[in-house]
Amino acid sequence: MVTLENILDIAKRRGFFWQSCSIHGAVAGFYDYGHLGALLRNKWEDLWGKTFLGLDDNFYEIKTSVIMPEAVFKASGHLANFTDPIAKCKKCGNVMRADHIIEDVLKESFEGITPEGLTELIKKHNIKCSKCKSSLENVESFNMMFPLDVGAGKSTQRCYPSAETAQQAYVNFKQEFEALRRRLPMGLAIIGKAFRNEIAPRNALIRMREFTQAELQIFFDPDTINEHPDFSKVQNYKLSILPAKGKKIVEINCKDALTKLKLPKFYVYHMAFVQKFYTDILGFPKEKFRFRELSEEERAFYNRYHFDIELDLESLGGFKELGGIHYRTDHDLKGHQEVSGEKMEVNIEGKKILPHVLELSFGVDRNMYALFELAYVEEKERTVLKFPRIVSPYDVAVFPLVNKEKMPEKARDVQKLLADAGFVVFYDSSASIGRRYRRMDEIGCPAGITIDGDTIKNNSVTIRDRDTMKQIRIKIKDLPEILKSFLSGEKIEKLGKLV
Repeated sequence: MVTLENILDIAKRRGFFWQSCSIHGAVAGFYDYGHLGALLRNKWEDLWGKTFLGLDDNFYEIKTSVIMPEAVFKASGHLANFTDPIAKCKKCGNVMRADHIIEDVLKESFEGITPEGLTELIKKHNIKCSKCKSSLENVESFNMMFPLDVGAGKSTQRCYPSAETAQQAYVNFKQEFEALRRRLPMGLAIIGKAFRNEIAPRNALIRMREFTQAELQIFFDPDTINEHPDFSKVQNYKLSILPAKGKKIVEINCKDALTKLKLPKFYVYHMAFVQKFYTDILGFPKEKFRFRELSEEERAFYNRYHFDIELDLESLGGFKELGGIHYRTDHDLKGHQEVSGEKMEVNIEGKKILPHVLELSFGVDRNMYALFELAYVEEKERTVLKFPRIVSPYDVAVFPLVNKEKMPEKARDVQKLLADAGFVVFYDSSASIGRRYRRMDEIGCPAGITIDGDTIKNNSVTIRDRDTMKQIRIKIKDLPEILKSFLSGEKIEKLGKLV
C-alpha cells in the first residue's frame, strides 16, 4: 500500500518537491519543485496544452498578471462569497476548517454546508478541538483572499493576487475576441498561479495556499449549447459517472448522457475529452477515474452543471478532486460588465450575444501528486516510479558500461544524437550498471541505453524498459525512431529482439 509518507520521502530524496523555505521553519501550504519535479510538471503542462487547445482552432493560451485590482474581485463575487467555514476553540484559540474536522470524524464530505448547518453538526456529534479537546465556538465564514496594497501614500490601491486563473480570461475577453476576428466559440487557456489563504492546508500538494491551475475558459453562444460539430465522434464513448443522488459509479455513453442526465452536447463532448486525457493519453486505470456530479446544494449558484474530476488515491483514502467541468452561464461576463461599465456583449452577423462560459479546470499540483500516487510501486528488489512514458521527467538515460575502452566517448555521442532529436536525456557513468538502472527506475526514467563492448564493434546498443526490465539490442542509427515508438506506448519486445 502506498502512503503519503512514501510519496513525500521519494519526492524529497530524489529532487521532485518539498516544503518551501524549510531551513527557516517553513509555512504550511507552500511547496517548491526541484529539478525533476520541474521537468515532470513542464511535460504535464505541455501535454495538457496540446490536448485541450487542440480541440478547436480558436482555442489559445494567454499569459496574464496574477495581481489585479479590487474591482475585479467585486465583479467576480470573491470579496463577498469566497469564504471557508472556520471553527475556533473556546479554550486554546485553535482555528480549524469546520467541514474538515467534521469530515475527519464522520468520514464523509460536508463541503457546501452553511456555517449554521456545520454548527449544528458539531453540537450534535459533540466534536471537539483537535488540539486540546475543548468545545468549539459557532462556525463563521473566513474570506480566503490575500489583500495587497500596491503603491505608496495617497496613490495606494487595494489589489489581490488572484484566487483562480479564470478572472484573467474574463477581463481579457473583449480584446481577444476582437484580435481573433470575432468568432465563437473562443477558448482562452491559462496555466498560472493562484493564491488562497487556506485555514488548513494539508496532504502536501493537494491543498495549498499557493498553487498552479491549468484552466480553459470556452466562450460560446448559449443558443448553441445543444450543438457540437464533432459530437458523433464521441457519442458511443462511455463516461464513468457518480450521479449526485447515486452511490455507485455508472458507465453511460455520451449519447445517453444527453437524455438520462439531461446534459447538453457541448458539455458532454468536453467531458469525453477530459476522461480520454486521463485514461487514454495518460493511461490511468479506468476504475481509478470518475466524474462526480455535484448537487444543487454543493455547486456554486452560478454553475448550471458541475462535475468534479476525481481519481482514486489510496494514500489519501479514496477519490479526490483534481479538477472540474463547470457551465458558468453568463455570470462572469455579466458581473464584470456591471462593475466596470464596459459592455461585454458582442455582435456576430447582427446578433447580439453575451457569451456563456464552459470552464475546464485542473489543479496542476494535485495532478502531480496523483501521478506520484499511481506511479509508485514497491517490488522485491526495487522501488520504481512508473510514470506514464509521455510525461516522465527524462525520456531516456545513457550509460557507458565502463569508463574506459572508448565507451564514455561513444555514450556522449549517443547522448548528443538523442538530445538533437528532441529527447530529454540523462547521462550517468558512476557506480555499477545495476545501481544506475535502479537510480533511473526510482526517478521514473522509462528507458535506459547501455554502451558496451559490442557498441564499439558494431554500433549497436541495448535499450532497457523500466517497467518490465526487458532489453533489446538495436543499431545506433535506428535509436531516435525506435525510442519515439517506445515513448508512444509500444511494447519493447515489438521493437527488436530481446536479449
